[in-house]
Amino acid sequence: MTTTLPTIAREAVSIEIGGMAISLRTQDPSFHRLIENRYTGFVGTSPDSRLKFDIDLREPSESSVDDDLEVKMEHGEWLLKRGDFRASWNPETSRGRIRQSCNPYAIDCVLRIVHSLVLARQGGFLVHAASAIRGGKAFLFSGVSGAGKTTISRLAPPDATLLTDEISYVRREGNRYIACGTPFAGELARVGENCSAPLSAFFLLEKGLQNRIEPIGPSEAIQRLLRNILFFAHDPELVKLVFQSACEFASLVPIHRLVFVPDQRVWDIIR
Repeated sequence: MTTTLPTIAREAVSIEIGGMAISLRTQDPSFHRLIENRYTGFVGTSPDSRLKFDIDLREPSESSVDDDLEVKMEHGEWLLKRGDFRASWNPETSRGRIRQSCNPYAIDCVLRIVHSLVLARQGGFLVHAASAIRGGKAFLFSGVSGAGKTTISRLAPPDATLLTDEISYVRREGNRYIACGTPFAGELARVGENCSAPLSAFFLLEKGLQNRIEPIGPSEAIQRLLRNILFFAHDPELVKLVFQSACEFASLVPIHRLVFVPDQRVWDIIR
């Protein structure tokens, strides 16, 4: 006599970042709730998610999240691997599978990688930068660790809307760029607002003795921008597209050096 085990239904939750919805399906109700809580403000209501991933949970192994990240294309599928997850994604079918331990950091990483791959073909990118909207215009603030991304975010006045203090989402629309909020928080540990606005300026941060904005040359602007763009795949075609996107971005969006004293008066010169 053969016993048929009941099939456990997968619950789906749609995460919308930058206007793109990704459906995550899991059989574990507690992990479903964890995802909803982790991405509060970015949980979508649209049933038509562009991409769909099934998530299978596994017990944590001795592997560490610090293990090397690997992102490569094999036989028409993207393969994503780190110590705490293994994932595959077929861009033709828009379907994928994630096998991971029960923690939010793995799914965070997968979402960043997938968005970066999609954006690379659309002229946009993810970048290490804080971003905020003020007066209907978006501003990005980038720099090396310690340059002041968290500080500039913490100093933002009440009429500014913080999109993120860590990883900014830049989408291209024609000859303009849109900055979108993300749930990827830095030291502030605060999820950004799920809204967007046309990008007005990109600032490279440096702490100094007075607040001032300095021009920089196009070559330095592109180099500094490329240094901060998040891209994980060793794929010659996409790397070329990301380089092209950085050059076009630098030709269309003003890029300046922002030297600032860590107090709220710096926002008086941001416009």
